Amino acid sequence: MHITTKQLTPTSVLLTITADAAEMEPAKVAVLTELSKEVKLAGFRKGHAPAGMVEKVVDQQLLQSKVIDRVVNDLYAAGVDQEKLRPVAPPEVNVTKFVPFTTLEMTASVEVVGEVKLPDYKKFSVTKKVEPVTDAEVEAVLDDLLARDATKAEVARAAADGDEVTIDFAGVDAKTAEAIDGAKGEDYPLVLGSNTFIPGFEPELIGLSAGDEKTFTITFPKDYGAPALQNKKVSFTVTVKTVKERALPKLDAAFAAKIGPFKTVAELRSDVRKQIGVEKENQAQRQVESDVLEQLGQKATVAIPEALITQEIDRMDEDEKRNLMYRGQTWQEHLDAEGKTEEEHRESHRPQATLRVKTGMALGEVAEKEGIHVSPEEFDARIAELKKQYGDGQMQTELDKPENQRDILSRM
Repeated sequence: MHITTKQLTPTSVLLTITADAAEMEPAKVAVLTELSKEVKLAGFRKGHAPAGMVEKVVDQQLLQSKVIDRVVNDLYAAGVDQEKLRPVAPPEVNVTKFVPFTTLEMTASVEVVGEVKLPDYKKFSVTKKVEPVTDAEVEAVLDDLLARDATKAEVARAAADGDEVTIDFAGVDAKTAEAIDGAKGEDYPLVLGSNTFIPGFEPELIGLSAGDEKTFTITFPKDYGAPALQNKKVSFTVTVKTVKERALPKLDAAFAAKIGPFKTVAELRSDVRKQIGVEKENQAQRQVESDVLEQLGQKATVAIPEALITQEIDRMDEDEKRNLMYRGQTWQEHLDAEGKTEEEHRESHRPQATLRVKTGMALGEVAEKEGIHVSPEEFDARIAELKKQYGDGQMQTELDKPENQRDILSRM
């Protein structure tokens, strides 16, 4: 086998490969063995006739086609391995010469990972900032624990702050009266004063009794999670079905013992403070890692194949569409809210997608330089763990895609 390599661009290579009869013979034998399973010759069972006899009776065009396919695949794989290329997309193959079973010449144009120039990453400097645990944060957790253990009793009076009401509600556009997706619910439990609903919604229910209905208008916050509802005026009609008075347990030793292995409130409070501290420590560590990777991505010089950027943009779009589906918003509604076309929206992802790919490639280069490798067993175990975590068919399919597996491997 003879291979020549021509660099077309920083991220594309043209391989020219030539094979002779000796290199083609194994492929020919393998194809004839495969075809013999369908050939019936007198005196031989299917699949047991000699290759020479099978060659005389099979369709020669079919034989040549199958041999070419097998040889091309084998030569391409060998060429990639010999030239130490890292392809990111299927090659464009062209067979330029074929003399049956004696000579084959081919070219393969393939997009590859380009040169990666690393900065002096061992001199990166980042500061780990762990925020102190405040008394207010500890008390907020204790209040939440008490609220979860509260007893509730239905009362025949107007709802007051701190009560839990069960409501039916429906929201429509205040201007057009058209129904708003996701702004409807039945038998919805809501603690007044919890500030878990849209700002301004809960105070409207104070003073209402079971059976009361009220219509009022709320303006959604400008930073609301669903862009289509930001600054939007929505008219809600709410029916109160029940009013329940909540009685919080006393924060004492008995409550502490109920929550965990604590003998006193002081022990419970100390444990809460410790747990918050651990989470803040973990959060600070994650930020350190993020800061290091950001420096790596910004300072590395990487020739990035367009195919990888396109794949990353596709992945970002799919993630966004999945999140919108969970929030009850259509893709077109999202585009309309942004005032962008499909293509403009995709292009808006390009800078972030490029940085992600660049960082991933640079990180892979660091791993190679430092001799850090993920074993096949570790990788298989991680994929199995993710498949167990995400049981739906769509995610199973996504986890099997090569580009997603490359991303997972890079993260590992």
